[in-house]
Amino acid sequence: MSDQISAGEDMPWCRGSGREDAVARLVALDSRGELATEHARAVAQAVGVSLRTVWNWVAVARGEGRLSARTPSRVGVSADVRARLAVWGGNVAAVHRELVAEAAAAGTPDSVPSLRTLQRAVRQDLSVGEGAGLKGGEAARRRYDVYGKRPRTHRNACWEGDHKRIPVRVDLEGSAVCPWVTWFIDVASKVIVGVAVTPHQPARDAVLAALRTGISRADPYGPFGGLPGRVRVDRGKDFLSKAVSRALGAFAVPVDDLPAYKPYRKGTVEALNGAVEEMLLVSLPGYTHRARPVEAYRPDPVEDLLSYPDFVKVLLDWVVWWNTEHQPAGLADGLTPLAAWEADAAPVEDVAEERLAFFALEDDGRVRKITTNGISWRRRAYIAAWMAGHVGMRVRLRYLPHYDGRIEVFSSEEWGRHLGSAYLAEAATVEQRRALSSVREKKARALKADLKAAEKLRKTRYTATTTAAAPRPRRTVTSSQAEAEIARSRGVDLAARALPDLIPPREPPASWARPVVRPRRTAGGPQSDAGQPEPADGGPPGAADVRDDSGEC
Repeated sequence: MSDQISAGEDMPWCRGSGREDAVARLVALDSRGELATEHARAVAQAVGVSLRTVWNWVAVARGEGRLSARTPSRVGVSADVRARLAVWGGNVAAVHRELVAEAAAAGTPDSVPSLRTLQRAVRQDLSVGEGAGLKGGEAARRRYDVYGKRPRTHRNACWEGDHKRIPVRVDLEGSAVCPWVTWFIDVASKVIVGVAVTPHQPARDAVLAALRTGISRADPYGPFGGLPGRVRVDRGKDFLSKAVSRALGAFAVPVDDLPAYKPYRKGTVEALNGAVEEMLLVSLPGYTHRARPVEAYRPDPVEDLLSYPDFVKVLLDWVVWWNTEHQPAGLADGLTPLAAWEADAAPVEDVAEERLAFFALEDDGRVRKITTNGISWRRRAYIAAWMAGHVGMRVRLRYLPHYDGRIEVFSSEEWGRHLGSAYLAEAATVEQRRALSSVREKKARALKADLKAAEKLRKTRYTATTTAAAPRPRRTVTSSQAEAEIARSRGVDLAARALPDLIPPREPPASWARPVVRPRRTAGGPQSDAGQPEPADGGPPGAADVRDDSGEC
């Protein structure tokens, strides 16, 4: 028997359609009177079952005309059960309890299958990914999907860009911050072509700076770079800003706007985001994802952290190591990105440095004049040594997004020449900026404390309940306390302090028509001869009554 089972395991086809073909052949032989034991034994050895089982198959085919095994009836997962599974997060037992309770209330308790039957149906009808998605959402379901790879291309055929928040606290002027990195990677050679680091969440200026370092091949950015064939991003507003579109559009570089929340569409840069954390960031002081002992809640003090310039140097050194020494798994023959770049024969399209000098700058859009105070921009004066003797000249400005310490000045023509740089005339010192930052932080903390106190007063907290009863408020306020707080709020409420009755309105002019107010009509009241109620003020009978039956004017 063990030999027969092992033979069957070597031929998995026999468990499916193999029985139907074999039994059909045996039935044909039996109809002609040629069926013998040697035929049945040959089928048993091929299929991996006993000889008795084969004769049972033949008997079933003679009596019922069925060549295959009977398909058992089972319970399927309906749309209603799928919806309930989504509500209960994939908990089959909870769904079964809910169905049993509803069936018992309807008087049909036998209409619900057993828990084991329902669990078996869920395993058969729902894939592993669907079950994980019911528990953990789309991200959990995506782990069980199969993804293909794009075909190999040449260098600079496509770049992928992304932002990454660095989970490392660094020291920036006495405060601990988690910087961000914006970088672009060449898909074919795995070369990191452009990098820009910011101590806060980046904006379009970081994207433009990283693109400029990627396109330029001059020191210290070369030998990688040049114009890419296209750039893939994931619907980030910074990557899709007008400034980035104009900068890349000037070089006829299309931008592929990939769907959001689909990181597998740009897997090269996503793999880089994971690699930098595993290979570098985990070893740095201030790493926020490091496993800590029990009750170790306090982060590393600022004095023990890397300074911001030191961190940028460490990150850029790692980028150089990645490009020149590391051997990514996606490259053939164990090549480094530098070796893969140099082995690629595809031509590189360079851009002149004078064209890249103002790649990341935005146009002010206005024509301004140089005055004796310099150039006025955003209500501040910018001066430079080259402006001497050029008062009255009409110029145009370009500037780096989100940076107003320096501007670039051009002549007023449409394609004007570059005249020079201008700097802010009265920039605050480092001590002044630190003092101003301290004052602003104190105001922010005071406002935060006030908002938290107001939130506590606004929300009413209740006691815990052990039965299905209405909860009781934790704090009981007396009527005098309530009236005192209401009075205090009226003291600062300008609308309540308006006092509309302080100045009574003037009497209307005599020429204005005045309404005649009459008492409400009662049964048996005095009536005039004409059947009209007499005026209350002695007015003429039949005067128009401005009150309706409800007594309202």
